Amino acid sequence: MSIESPDTATQPPHRAAAASSTPAQRWSFFAVVSLGLLMVGLDNSILYTALPQLTQQLHATDMQQLWIINAYTLVLSGLLLGTGALGDRIGHRLMFLIGLATFGTASLVAAYSPNAWLLISGRALLGLGAAIMLPSTLALIRLTFPNEVERNKAIGIWSSVAVVGAAAGPTVGGFLLEHFWWGSVFLINVPIVALAIILTFLLGPPNLPNPHKHWDFPSSFYALITLSSLVLAIKTAAATQINVALLVCSIAAFLLGAAAFAHRQTRLNDPLLTFDIFYSPTFTGGVLTAGGAMFGLTGLELLTTQKLQLVDALSPLDAGLFISAMAVAAIPTAIVGGSVLHRVGFLPIISGGFLSMSIGMLGIIWADRADNLAVFITGLILTGLGAGSSMSVSSTAIINAAPSHRAGMASGVEAVSYEFGTLLSIAITGSLMPLLMTHKLPDALAPQGTDALSSPATHDAAAAAYDSAYFLTVGGLACLALIFAALTAWCFRDNPKSGDPHAANQQKDRSP
Repeated sequence: MSIESPDTATQPPHRAAAASSTPAQRWSFFAVVSLGLLMVGLDNSILYTALPQLTQQLHATDMQQLWIINAYTLVLSGLLLGTGALGDRIGHRLMFLIGLATFGTASLVAAYSPNAWLLISGRALLGLGAAIMLPSTLALIRLTFPNEVERNKAIGIWSSVAVVGAAAGPTVGGFLLEHFWWGSVFLINVPIVALAIILTFLLGPPNLPNPHKHWDFPSSFYALITLSSLVLAIKTAAATQINVALLVCSIAAFLLGAAAFAHRQTRLNDPLLTFDIFYSPTFTGGVLTAGGAMFGLTGLELLTTQKLQLVDALSPLDAGLFISAMAVAAIPTAIVGGSVLHRVGFLPIISGGFLSMSIGMLGIIWADRADNLAVFITGLILTGLGAGSSMSVSSTAIINAAPSHRAGMASGVEAVSYEFGTLLSIAITGSLMPLLMTHKLPDALAPQGTDALSSPATHDAAAAAYDSAYFLTVGGLACLALIFAALTAWCFRDNPKSGDPHAANQQKDRSP
């Protein structure tokens, strides 16, 4: 992921301050910023292993479970397009501090929530803190490192931290649940936030606001309404008994929100998004890659951590350790992809990554049927390798393909692409699993749904139904990865060496 370099980055006060800082000070503050980014990534997936426990203790319904997971990503996705501009306006150091404080407060609310709806509210507040904090993490790196070589090294590490955070959440959550109660997955953020706030005051660059930068709140509000309605429509449509009135209302709200957002953009001098930016195949390919890779990775993490605990009776820690195979595998390909891009181009790295994800997922469902542990772990590794490979250069495709006057817009779209892929994956796979399982259960057990797994008398029948639903859903993810492999191959068909700066410049010249 990447966020637009702020206008303030070129101001003389910043250059003077950055030049006077020592390498130790710059890299120490970089560690602080990376902690903020790591928390944002971890909270995307840390609940996957905690969900069975907190569901049981808070008596959460299927609908509440969906919103417990989705509220965070929903608010984060809906506000990301606008919070970067707000950071430019009030200053990115101040924005980072506000985001940290909001994130820490929300963590306390979530950790001690006595019921599901208060936990959902805490998760939404966490998403707000993350949306405030995330654009400022890279902006502060650009402010802290005036030297291009040093800055590029920092941004490369920053990108790896983002991938690791998103992939390591289930393992961290499993470790905490092995030793503490479910609220610990939120409470761990509080001391990190406190330390980060203190160190930001001590080590951070000066706050450089730009009051002339415009921030458009209505656009962010319309985006949030659009995404919320879309998630609700998906969940309602996948229910065993469809609430027609709620489905119609959610679809209507989605269409009205999208129309209001699009209309608003035509009235702004500096719009958050205009759709002509997607005319570039390379740009569109990069967006598809970011969203598609996160869709597949998130869906598989969510489904597999739940299955390992609910059906295979693994502890949260053991389930998280299995999933860590994907996280570990994603790291080397995430790092190597960018270094070989100029030689091999986008197509083999991205489309090959999706192909590896598909093969890995097919191996997982075969291993599940054959009860073959080695193939199961190999499938997880292949999926992680593919996801890391695809995501390693998706940001480069998006940013390089955008014309210079759309750099800020491209950065916003790039950040939202990852979160939107996560959001849709949780909404769709999280809705499909209980629906498919209910259809596979005997008629007498169908009304119980996933609750049938908790009773010894009904566990075996429910486990068989869950296994069938898992097989179908992961198989669908494998097919979707193949579709993304074909789509991205088409997008990059005429641009096999887009890692070359000359090719990138030619692509920009053809963009609107």
